[in-house]
Amino acid sequence: MTTDLSHEVEVVPAFYDIDPMEIVWHGHYVKYLEVARTALLAKFGYDYPRMRASGYGWPIVDMRLKYVRPAELGQRLTVRAEIVEWENRLRIEYLIRDTASGSKLTQASTIQVAVDMRTREMQFVCPPVLWERLGVKP
Repeated sequence: MTTDLSHEVEVVPAFYDIDPMEIVWHGHYVKYLEVARTALLAKFGYDYPRMRASGYGWPIVDMRLKYVRPAELGQRLTVRAEIVEWENRLRIEYLIRDTASGSKLTQASTIQVAVDMRTREMQFVCPPVLWERLGVKP
């Protein structure tokens, strides 16, 4: 049996997310990714407070987004986050879809690395606490 390393959340763009072109401003998609990522990591009991308590920070060192179609005010969006790498870095891929139709609006990915909070040194192999929380092996 393989562990399901994905999670979905729903977000609804609010008035303050809309730009002068009357679509979601591109920078707000980063916020939607964060909502999905934090929910995904919380699913495995490794949210930000637990990361800190484990002695590691996980800064994002790379983020990529591809906008396919714009989102609009009040449109229900499903944001799917899935962990696809966990050995040397934490790579999460995202898909933002229109909830009603399922059509793809945006795809994205983030890469996070473990940093020892005491020494501030980047770890070149993810610490075992991540693998334990995810229920996977390196």
